[in-house]
Amino acid sequence: MSIRILGSGTSSGVPRIGPDWGACDPAEPRNRRTRSSVLVRSATTTILVDTSPDMREQLIAARLSDVDAVLWTHDHADHCHGMDDLRQLMHARGGTPVRGMARPFTFEQFGKRFPYIFEGRGKYYPPVVALEVMSDAFLIGDIAVSVVDQPHGGITSAGLRFECGGKVIGYATDFHEMTSDMRALYTGLDLWVVDALRRAPHPTHPHLSDVLDWIADLKPGRSALVHMDHSMDYATLSAELPAGVEPGYDGLELHA
Repeated sequence: MSIRILGSGTSSGVPRIGPDWGACDPAEPRNRRTRSSVLVRSATTTILVDTSPDMREQLIAARLSDVDAVLWTHDHADHCHGMDDLRQLMHARGGTPVRGMARPFTFEQFGKRFPYIFEGRGKYYPPVVALEVMSDAFLIGDIAVSVVDQPHGGITSAGLRFECGGKVIGYATDFHEMTSDMRALYTGLDLWVVDALRRAPHPTHPHLSDVLDWIADLKPGRSALVHMDHSMDYATLSAELPAGVEPGYDGLELHA
């Protein structure tokens, strides 16, 4: 099983419009970060997590034209506003809608904000996604998925655990504290891809020192940091992170 980091940046990306690179060296290509999304794959199954506004370029770079399912962590724009581009996957599937899954609140919000994606608009625009409520545990192909609700400001996001062939990958983005249910979900991981927005505390995202404390406590085999802003320079981070922890970057593929 593998996880490909499609986008490793926060909601504004790196660089921010300006261009504003902050502390990031613009000469380092791994500092150029699109909005957060990942692919989880086994030999027979492909799962897309989130549809960022940069999804088109991300899927072209990954040479991907079909998935077995899309899982949405939550309804914030940087994680879902690329969903219209799933239309091309639907066409590649011969007009069959893409399977999509979201937790109840996100499911409800999507129905209000993007009804044309799920209901279609007549003959020219058929339904693109067949949306289901995401349960606490389910199987997609040969990948078992477990889910926990993570506090993220005034809403929750879906924390995800993927298991296949005796290997376990965790994906935790957009949360601001570690609950007991989350701790249970992220125990025993071979690989953890986790939000580490910046060094300074933030009200709705984890900051670096907290993430490193959780890694030391939960002891995943390997960890990669994502959802990083323009204060998190790749080379600087690489030099200071402990063994087994690395800054993620767009296009990085990790194997459990």
